[in-house]
Amino acid sequence: MWPLDPSRKEVLVFAVSCRVLTLVLQALFNAIIPDHRAEAFSPPRLARSGPADQLVEGLLGGLAHWDAEHFLFIAEHGYLYEHNFAFFPGFPLVLLVGTELLRPLWGFLNLRSCLLISVALLNSLFSALAALALHDLGCLVLHCPRQAFYGALLFCLSPANVFLTAGYSEALFALLTFSAMGQLERGQSWTSGLFFALATGVRSNGLVNIGFLIHSQCRGFFSSLMVQNALRQLLRLMGSVFLSVFTLSLPFALFQYYAYTQFCLPGSAHPIPQPLLQLAVDQGYRTAEGNKPPWCAWELPLIYSYIQDVYWNVGFLRYYELKQVPNFLLAAPMAILVAWATWTYVTTHPWLFLTLGMQRSKNKKTIEKPEPGFLSPRVFVYLVHAAALLLFGSLCMHVQVLTRFLCSSTPVVYWFAAHVLLDQEPLLRSLETVPGRPPAGDPPPGQKVPRNSLMGLLYNWKTCSLVTRCILGYFVTYWLLGLLLHCNWLPWT
Repeated sequence: MWPLDPSRKEVLVFAVSCRVLTLVLQALFNAIIPDHRAEAFSPPRLARSGPADQLVEGLLGGLAHWDAEHFLFIAEHGYLYEHNFAFFPGFPLVLLVGTELLRPLWGFLNLRSCLLISVALLNSLFSALAALALHDLGCLVLHCPRQAFYGALLFCLSPANVFLTAGYSEALFALLTFSAMGQLERGQSWTSGLFFALATGVRSNGLVNIGFLIHSQCRGFFSSLMVQNALRQLLRLMGSVFLSVFTLSLPFALFQYYAYTQFCLPGSAHPIPQPLLQLAVDQGYRTAEGNKPPWCAWELPLIYSYIQDVYWNVGFLRYYELKQVPNFLLAAPMAILVAWATWTYVTTHPWLFLTLGMQRSKNKKTIEKPEPGFLSPRVFVYLVHAAALLLFGSLCMHVQVLTRFLCSSTPVVYWFAAHVLLDQEPLLRSLETVPGRPPAGDPPPGQKVPRNSLMGLLYNWKTCSLVTRCILGYFVTYWLLGLLLHCNWLPWT
């Protein structure tokens, strides 16, 4: 999987360049723009801060705002407050592993500084590897190296770039999810299930990925139904589905059980330092040392459901208020992009949706030689997954989260954007820059021909089509605007 051919090398170089630029820009924005006083989780610092710590905070402190503060707090102190359990343990555990690798720095840096360095290094690494995983997945699914290549480059310019670099779990989740999808496409269902299970330990929406395993198993069942014993195949399918559901649900179940032991069973609570205990008193945070929370008495005591309901007010249509109109506008471009992708695919393959992807086409020629690219029948399950996430996110979540929610969970965002650019941008066809291939035709006079095709479009911005300027403008603007706002405690979550 990992040998670097020219296209993969180009993706890796571009991904690393974007990560470095993101880190530099966040440090710059954090230094020159005063922080906004936001009503956000901001625990006191318990460890002493020396000159080296202050330097690290000045350079990387912009990566620790909003939800990132929760992840850093959990990595440093554990799950002390009830609302901390909204954030899954996979990413904090990885950060702790990163700080162990930074052991030589412990002599002159406190734990928070080491965690900030781990965030910068690990999320940069995870984002770059996720771009490679997306490229490989695109080659397997799309059978169109150009779309796979451009899709991976677009991931490097993701509208959610700030969350792929800051102390959020999106980069790790994207890497695990895209890797799991790639393993499933290669027929490695056990390895795929392991990656999907790890992803569930990072973010709760990893549970939705069960659909990929079930869809793959159902396809195998129907394809073997005519040549093998039907009852045996049905029992095998039921066993496989049960095992898939159990495997992917296990990290979530263990996390809920751990919360139950902390808050609902006597004598399980960990001691809390006095400054953090005082913070809980001042802010009204519930700790395990207080009275049992009401969810302990539920028939199915799930702390995650309780937290999303009580602390974040997440629920069906709860966000549909007049004051939330700006947040809906913020999420609109991503919602429009995925809805456009869904409509394009459905109108091209209505028969595929009627058969739930089990039968590709009435036309035998289409079955033998499926259309390459985004409109390939193999994209069906990914499109359904993206549409389901869009529907759930639009109706039941804080809608401004939709951008990073989709950008880290589905390849459809990048595949469809690449499909549109290749289909509707004449300049891109003249700037044919798939590594290892010469340009297909001469470019217009006076225009630069850089190695990276997306950079070529940006260099020749004025001559690009309206669609190209909308897509690339959206990606780059959200990247820069997200850095500018998020790193200074301004609302961009």
